[in-house]
Amino acid sequence: MKFADFHKDQVLRTRSYLITEEEIIQFAKAYDPQWFHTNIAAANEGPYQGLIASGWMTCGIAMRLVANEILEGSESNGSPGLAYLRWPAPVRPGDELFVQTTVIDHRFSNSKPHIGILKWRWQVFTQLNIEVLDLEATSFFDTSMKTIPSNE
Repeated sequence: MKFADFHKDQVLRTRSYLITEEEIIQFAKAYDPQWFHTNIAAANEGPYQGLIASGWMTCGIAMRLVANEILEGSESNGSPGLAYLRWPAPVRPGDELFVQTTVIDHRFSNSKPHIGILKWRWQVFTQLNIEVLDLEATSFFDTSMKTIPSNE
């Protein structure tokens, strides 16, 4: 989507993504090697009563879904960061995740009028509509770009 296609209060939803046990363990071993993400037997006896995905993995999946389904073909040009990030419930093997975004603000920069600023909320839900991620992001769009590079 182009920056011009976004508008305040707009809600967008991505397709679902299925999480596997193998993927949870593989990600955790590489980036978040805590026992409740990597050790099935220990995780089954732990406070979550089973293996759970790293919250950082959930963020990565959300980014992938948004980049492929919402930002593809846009003038997206990075982000200065997040206002907040929460993981209200754990992600488990077999969960199917989807992202719902809500546009909070859509405007042009006062100092750089070709830069669009999008403030939006991203929520990730499971197939049971359990919220597992909630964040507010600010994204920049350079509307002066003549050619939009592919995500590939």
